[in-house]
Amino acid sequence: MAEFSPLHPSPPAAALGDPTAAANWLERNVVECLPKGGLAQLLAASAKEGRPLRVKLGIDPTAPDIHLGFSVVLGKLREFQELGHTVVLIIGDWTAKVGDPSGRAGSRPQLSSEEIEANADTFAEQAKLVLLDEQLEIRRNGEWLDMPLEKLFEILRTTTVAQVTDRDDISKRLKEGSPVSVLELLYPILQGYDSVAVAADVELGGTDQHFNLLLGRDLQRAFGQPEQIAMELPILTGTDGVKKMSKSIGNYIGVTESPAEIYGKTMSIPDTALEEWCRLLLDVSLDDSIGPRDAKRALAAALVERFHGAGAGLLAQADFDSRFIENELPTDAPAFEFAGDEEGMVHVPALVAAAYGVSRSEARRNIEEGAIRINGERMEGLDHSTDALSGAILQRGKKRDARLLVLGNSSQSA
Repeated sequence: MAEFSPLHPSPPAAALGDPTAAANWLERNVVECLPKGGLAQLLAASAKEGRPLRVKLGIDPTAPDIHLGFSVVLGKLREFQELGHTVVLIIGDWTAKVGDPSGRAGSRPQLSSEEIEANADTFAEQAKLVLLDEQLEIRRNGEWLDMPLEKLFEILRTTTVAQVTDRDDISKRLKEGSPVSVLELLYPILQGYDSVAVAADVELGGTDQHFNLLLGRDLQRAFGQPEQIAMELPILTGTDGVKKMSKSIGNYIGVTESPAEIYGKTMSIPDTALEEWCRLLLDVSLDDSIGPRDAKRALAAALVERFHGAGAGLLAQADFDSRFIENELPTDAPAFEFAGDEEGMVHVPALVAAAYGVSRSEARRNIEEGAIRINGERMEGLDHSTDALSGAILQRGKKRDARLLVLGNSSQSA
């Protein structure tokens, strides 16, 4: 049976005293670190001066929870902390009002101040599940972006219209005739100024943040600061194994979800996603001698342990086995998110219709004919509580086409 460590990787001994070795360790699983060789030089200067680096990550609280995909970049920040550096986590309470256009085909929906504030509080707390509290500085960019117009004009003069319209996502929308608001053009400039405000030495982001990371360097240079190192990390594929992990798509695993949900959702990922998940989430390579099923079990248990503590992984595994394997239920069923009503109830015909793409009348007929099963047992009744269904295996028809039911806020909800 495979077993993976749930602990965040510790730096090798060489990395503690050699800036080049430290840079090599930090650049593992990184897509690009610009300028090349710059991180090693910066670490050497940091050691000589006895000054920890300020490593920045900006996040806009557009959703309430952190998922595993976001934990990839948080894990890299943790590695900087392990080497004695300071993480500056910037909660974009003001930039969230603008909306990051990166990778978007249209404008982001506008959130209320109350939603942003609630999400910001949640983000800050959940980030501490990965980051060390004693080397963490949490800031909100409303501290400096709530500024007089004179200051805003000074910042805007540093950037040209060509710079912000040449980026791929914006230029594509302009060519298609899709509307682009002036606020969206301002976003990367304001985010770049965050680096100036906190005097960042390094900034991390996903590959979709390439433009924003480099513009931060431009802003620092314009304001007479040393330019930050831009470190781009890969974006984790979601539980569907196709698209990037996203709450809006519904192919995500939240870091505060229950052990059963984390374990069950992980078991549902396709075999093709295993290597990427193991490398980016646990920093381990797959052993060819380990079969996909055992590798998933080890991965799922390690992820549960990471976010729920020692022993939680084995308990989640035992619970999963008792519910699915011992009852000969499929352990690789794709996850399907659903939500209950205000009273925590789910109308099963609507759930079946959404899960299998059939009409509600056909779904109701399937239930009445005994063609719908929950955890191997014939479904009885048309309404059930979300607690009873979350984490269960839904099966339909003679082929027993299965879905792992996970309580969430998917647009596919019943």
